[in-house]
Amino acid sequence: MEKIYSENLEKGKILKARPETIQFLLNFSKSFHLVEYQDLRFENSLN
Repeated sequence: MEKIYSENLEKGKILKARPETIQFLLNFSKSFHLVEYQDLRFENSLN
């Protein structure tokens, strides 16, 4: 496994997110709620 990861690191590049993207994801995570009832899972986005 170590050899696989070390080979793939050389092929990849580091990406940086814009501040607008980070702010969008933070706001979305604040408005997202997960409710579990018995075996059901409900996802709500309060927009």
